[in-house]
Amino acid sequence: MVLNQAFVFVKPHAVTEKTLDLVSQTLSKRGCAITREGEVSAERIDDERLVDRHYYAIASKATLVEAENLSVPNDKFRKAYGVEWSDVCAKGLAMNSKKACEKWKMTPTQLDQVWQQAKQDGKMTKLGGGFYCAKIKDCYVFNGFYMTMRSKFVKPGTCIHYYVVEWDSAKMSWEEFRGELLGPTEPSKAPETSLRGIIYNDWEALGLKMQPTTGENGVHASASPFEACAEMNNWLGMPFAETAFGAALLDAGISEDSVKAWSIDPQVTYGVPSMRITGSLFDALEDADADKCGALCEMIHAETARMKDGMRVVAAGVLGAVIGFLLPKNGRR
Repeated sequence: MVLNQAFVFVKPHAVTEKTLDLVSQTLSKRGCAITREGEVSAERIDDERLVDRHYYAIASKATLVEAENLSVPNDKFRKAYGVEWSDVCAKGLAMNSKKACEKWKMTPTQLDQVWQQAKQDGKMTKLGGGFYCAKIKDCYVFNGFYMTMRSKFVKPGTCIHYYVVEWDSAKMSWEEFRGELLGPTEPSKAPETSLRGIIYNDWEALGLKMQPTTGENGVHASASPFEACAEMNNWLGMPFAETAFGAALLDAGISEDSVKAWSIDPQVTYGVPSMRITGSLFDALEDADADKCGALCEMIHAETARMKDGMRVVAAGVLGAVIGFLLPKNGRR
């Protein structure tokens, strides 16, 4: 039996008694054993920057990294907007959400409003995992929704309600767990029997103040066994070795430092020499059951080690050549 373990939480806007009952009952009906349950307060989320670490891939592009320094896939950008990314940067038309607020003297809420309008107008595109761009006022803004999203997690008096769940992958794959039990990010497109679909349609009966949106879609769940491991470490302070998947990685010889570095979704390269794949680690592992996810992690780790060894060999070769050049030749004094 391959055991999948995920981290699930009800977002602050949806934490009501009826919603919590719905989530617990739905998880149980689908064969998920709830092994741990609790709450994390908004005050702690803010003080320990838990939401920023959780959404690091999104947060970094919204506030931490200047737009011109982002790794924007030019082909996707050109397809969406008909211009070259390099030209946009040269003209100073790219901004992260923090800079956009400063430039246009907007509050996070005001920026989110124009962001949502751009989305409705078809001017928003997804460039990668947690990586979105919208054309606003002839400029290109990245992850303009994040600052408003963050504020919902740190509003005093609120909390998230979490569950650590386990299930047999033979009875439900990770893809089914996310696609059918949880539902897609856009709740209006979620299956009616999924958690996000039910919360979207029955929001008033469940005690929510407004109908869910893409950002406030009721419930979050890990996208892979690795993300579950990283999320439990972040939100619960659980050592990697105490999570099911983290323990498996450590047993496989992958160091804790590597697991920690992977937790912020770095770019990784793996695959056969003639067909290298480079991209988001989280994207590479998304929807994989624990056994496949573990195999992918081992492949990526081995490739990373091989590349480092190759760099050492090259460096040693260069150093040897330099030393050979500097040392006296035979017969020379």
